[in-house]
Amino acid sequence: MKTSLLHVRINVQNLERAVKWYEDVLGYKVAASWPPEKPNYVHFEAGRGAMFGLMEHKNFPSPGRFNFYVNDVDELWEKLKGKVEILEELFSTPYGSRKFTILDIDGNELGFVQDNL
Repeated sequence: MKTSLLHVRINVQNLERAVKWYEDVLGYKVAASWPPEKPNYVHFEAGRGAMFGLMEHKNFPSPGRFNFYVNDVDELWEKLKGKVEILEELFSTPYGSRKFTILDIDGNELGFVQDNL
């Protein structure tokens, strides 16, 4: 299977503190946050390469999530769902993609996403 890594997220202990550090020290600018009512996730403006995000997460200090964009997420879901530990079942997001998330054998979160449905 060919994949394209387009989104990397690291887990942080305190989102507000982490965002301030990335903005003040590195000059990053937040492009979006989620969920709207009480964000626990942000991603920064992206140029070329992978989108970079932060999430306030109970699994801090685990490495975070690596989202791989695939052509047919439904087909991959059917292939993997009985063979892996599932963190998030396949679902459609409110922003137009479909995705699911699994854990690898070391507990790293691997997301598989299909955009532009």
